[in-house]
Amino acid sequence: MKINGKRVVVTGASSGIGLALAEQLLSDGAHVIALCRTAPPLTAVEHIPVDLTDGSALERAFHEIGAFDILVNNAGRAYSAPIADGALAEWDEMWQVNVRALAYCSHLSLQSFPEEGGQIINISSMSGHRVPPSGGFYASTKFAVRAITEALRLELRSKGNPTRISSISPGFVDTPLLDTYFQGKEDQLKATKEAIQFLTARQIADQVMHILKTPLNVEIGDISLRSASQAV
Repeated sequence: MKINGKRVVVTGASSGIGLALAEQLLSDGAHVIALCRTAPPLTAVEHIPVDLTDGSALERAFHEIGAFDILVNNAGRAYSAPIADGALAEWDEMWQVNVRALAYCSHLSLQSFPEEGGQIINISSMSGHRVPPSGGFYASTKFAVRAITEALRLELRSKGNPTRISSISPGFVDTPLLDTYFQGKEDQLKATKEAIQFLTARQIADQVMHILKTPLNVEIGDISLRSASQAV
């Protein structure tokens, strides 16, 4: 599929993977629309400020966007919040952004895609495939993303909707998301970075572009990738 001229909505595009992806999409001639609170440092990106946890605000944002071709659900929150004694506020924020907003953006996008179908890519995590020791509630949200992705694919096929849906599940990626996940555990983050060569945001963006450029009769379910130096 050619990217040039496509209208692409990217959530959480102000930094990290979303920003790296926006840069790549622009270089391939796409019109990029960023749904996030803070404007990306790219003047060519159309920015619609929105709180992804506000359903009414999302509805207004998608109404403003109108027709488009591709949705990348990239926005996410990560806290090392255990289930046994974690903070309810952190659980709520991860649930609202990682699960509810992702599902609702997908729901709303189906009303804006062309008749020949659009494409949805969810940025998930290896934590949606196995629970790391400090995974806590974060891993639970990523398992939910995995289920949402497959559930929507089955729903679309049953309705004869040609929209394709995929996910990408990376291990550790060097983005600002890690700062909140390791908040109060900066020494642990430093030690982890010394032990593992983290993936980069650009490498994940490359995988998104790979999915977008596959032939229209190909649907990639999930790409799981981790640093070669990450054991689990």
